[in-house]
Amino acid sequence: MRLESLLDGVALSAQYVHEMEISGICYDTREMTPGCLFAALPGYKTDGHRFIREALERGAAAVLCQTPPDGPGPWLVAEDPREALALISANWFGHPAEEMTILGVTGTNGKTTTTYLLKAMLEGAAGARVGLIGTNQNLIGEKCFPAYRTTPESWEVQKLLREMADAGCTHVVMEVSSHALALCRVAGISFAAGIFTNLTQDHLDFHGTMEAYRQAKGLLFQQSRTAILNLDDEAGCYFAGQVTCPVVTYSENKDAADLTAKNIRLFPGKVEFEAVTRGAITRVGLPIPGGFTIYNALGVLACGLALGLPLDAMARALSGAKGVKGRIEVVPVPAEYTVIIDYAHTPDALENILTTVRDFTPGRVICLFGCGGDRDRTKRPVMGALAGALADVAVVTSDNPRTEPPQTILEEICSGMEGAEAQVLVEPDRRAAIRLALSLAKAGDVVLLAGKGHETYQEVNGEKLHMDEREIVADYFGGA
Repeated sequence: MRLESLLDGVALSAQYVHEMEISGICYDTREMTPGCLFAALPGYKTDGHRFIREALERGAAAVLCQTPPDGPGPWLVAEDPREALALISANWFGHPAEEMTILGVTGTNGKTTTTYLLKAMLEGAAGARVGLIGTNQNLIGEKCFPAYRTTPESWEVQKLLREMADAGCTHVVMEVSSHALALCRVAGISFAAGIFTNLTQDHLDFHGTMEAYRQAKGLLFQQSRTAILNLDDEAGCYFAGQVTCPVVTYSENKDAADLTAKNIRLFPGKVEFEAVTRGAITRVGLPIPGGFTIYNALGVLACGLALGLPLDAMARALSGAKGVKGRIEVVPVPAEYTVIIDYAHTPDALENILTTVRDFTPGRVICLFGCGGDRDRTKRPVMGALAGALADVAVVTSDNPRTEPPQTILEEICSGMEGAEAQVLVEPDRRAAIRLALSLAKAGDVVLLAGKGHETYQEVNGEKLHMDEREIVADYFGGA
């Protein structure tokens, strides 16, 4: 593509190279091919400017950067190279987002399940062909592609959108993380609706403060034609008073919301409630347990209302929705107790899943959990305190220690567990900890394995080592 076309609509503060043919776009020198435009992105851990010389040696035709090196060089200088890369990527792929209805979901918890419910609702109620971009995997219809982060870098986002458009997708549902918003990975994309689930403590290692975290989430609504907001969440109420686009609200508790849930019934394997709007009411049932399922469903239904879909048709579509791997996932075991895997890795998520499990557990709740290394340390004692208060037995173990010593993480978790009502056990080896938790369980108990969810690896010292908790549970019973 000609450079002039590639830079259409991109604000540059300086341009030291002019018309030429660009053969590709790259932000990782390991993937460089001659003739590419290399984007030197300021990074959280490393700075792409360090690799400019290597990119030139590998044949880069031009370099997008924030601070150009000395010399005339083939520089394209932008105040924010990440935003520029997003717009350049959209130009490269022919603006695929404009060919489909794009729906974004942001919030601390519930994003993944909400996107899957949204996909099922659109397919069932609107006959749509839906692409999905998210934490677990990326989907084009029913075809799966691996996902390596909640929201990919802008180049991968635009590439996926082009593949989805070419495959005939009419709609795309996308998890939009706070990192992605702060780092401009979805810059230039117009969302038909942006759904907000909730805001609780997480990612303070990146954002620094809860205020900055909230501000990052709010960026989605600057790109949305409609905001779908949870009025039972403090941040949702804040956004309702701040956003400039039209708003559709949902709530379990506030009748002032556009959509409310009434006559809620919780069961071990499902939830039921009445969805009430100003002009309609319908019974909704989902085969996914947990009170938070109701909030996820309300966000989806509110989004459907914004798109003009009938409430009854959406309720019918959701009745056949399936759960998401690693989200309150029941693992079949040949025992008289239940094993559940859940991705809960924040204080709010851990509290929600423990409260949910308690509602349907006749015996004891045995909770195994840890906290990730190189991440927000302040939540560790908080999560320890929650597990100590809400579980009968708390097995503290490693999550993804990354580059931190596991023992340091465990000590910080346990600092919040002094005087805990639960029996507290510590086992740094997660495999051994799972076997310990299973060995303690009796008839009627629930063993909750919290934190890893869909992940099938453990990240230790920069390596992702295979570890699938389903396999560990199966091996335990196979060897028993």
